[in-house]
Amino acid sequence: MRRVSTAAAPKDPIVLFLAWFAEAEASEPTLPDAASLATVGGDGMPANRMVLVKRVSADGFEFHTNYRSRKGRELTANPRAALAYHWKSLGRSIRVEGAVSKLDAAASDAYWLSRPAGSRLSARASQQSEPVASRATLERMHREEGARLGESESARPEHWGGYLLAPSRVEFWTHRDDRLHERLEFRRATASGPWTRRLLQP
Repeated sequence: MRRVSTAAAPKDPIVLFLAWFAEAEASEPTLPDAASLATVGGDGMPANRMVLVKRVSADGFEFHTNYRSRKGRELTANPRAALAYHWKSLGRSIRVEGAVSKLDAAASDAYWLSRPAGSRLSARASQQSEPVASRATLERMHREEGARLGESESARPEHWGGYLLAPSRVEFWTHRDDRLHERLEFRRATASGPWTRRLLQP
């Protein structure tokens, strides 16, 4: 496995992320795009959950959800978040931190329409993060929503869409023997500012 170093690493962490992600796609058995998303609510309590990060570009990391879900409400209260990837097959992790904003409607529509019909229906039927009496009740709600929508099922609901996490800090972690792991941190002060790099002690 190639070592990470400040001399060899690209100046832009997105370039390095995409290189690592390509290797993860080839080696991880399932869902290399899965990451833990951490948010903080208005009460200061942190929470995290797994999400699929469907696109990574120079602008940042995109994920989609129900805006009324717990993470949606927390991002409204505090529009900052952190992502953590872990690829056991490579002995690598990546941490990403930054400000979060909603994607525009066109971007959310495009991703919504790319999803399987069953996934779209489930997203419409579920009041994400709200309690439900039983699994049977949830399945009944799903059936009723499908019957109600009919041919209009493909339309994206207004309460569902995408977010963009614009990174201000990205850390690349590589496993080493005896827990002498390697950590390379990228930071920038502003969204358009230059990146700085430094090695951190494990």
